[in-house]
Amino acid sequence: MLDRDGFRPNVGIILLNQKNQVFWGKRIRTHSWQFPQGGIDRGETPEQAMFRELHEEVGLLPNHVRLVARTRDWLRYEVPDRYIRRDARGHYKGQKQIWYLLQLVGHDWDLNLRATNHPEFDAWRWNDYWVPLDVVVEFKRGVYEMALTELARFLPRHDQRNRYLRSGMRARDSEQAAPAMFRTGSLLLHPGMELPPGASFDPDPQNSMPAELEAIPPLAMSISPSKSQPS
Repeated sequence: MLDRDGFRPNVGIILLNQKNQVFWGKRIRTHSWQFPQGGIDRGETPEQAMFRELHEEVGLLPNHVRLVARTRDWLRYEVPDRYIRRDARGHYKGQKQIWYLLQLVGHDWDLNLRATNHPEFDAWRWNDYWVPLDVVVEFKRGVYEMALTELARFLPRHDQRNRYLRSGMRARDSEQAAPAMFRTGSLLLHPGMELPPGASFDPDPQNSMPAELEAIPPLAMSISPSKSQPS
């Protein structure tokens, strides 16, 4: 379902652990890393879509997380033409997203990348809060920065340091963290950490091209009026 401007309604998920690190997933069979996200189905509210995507992509249920905050309005990004099916060009422009900040109240082993028969990720890790800005595919960077910045003030207070990493500290931390993101066969576990079902820190990607892999609505789907606020 597209709005009149060609944007598909979508939700994004920033999942925190108890250290205020964020879940970072590697798209299946690619080198592309991102936050969980997915489209809002017809008749769903953004929150309903968020909990559905949370289970489909990382295997978590509502009782595994605490809803901390969400963005006030839609955040949009355009998808470059090379990532859009030829028959959708001129109609589909990109995603408009409501972003949710969640905190994991369960355990790492509650995550399950194979909760469905159509997994979205084949590896995952915890990253410091701002690191994704340095490694996400370029066309998503702007909306990631808007979402992370708007939601940063809601971070639990036990890790105040994360509130200030947008300065030089973030750049210094990212220099240390980013190289590990793309080393296949050498991604390391934190000491004592156990892999949940379906997770891997030693992926064998078959396609190294970063790609926008969201399902693009077929042209037969109706176009709905643009909304200024989510339903």
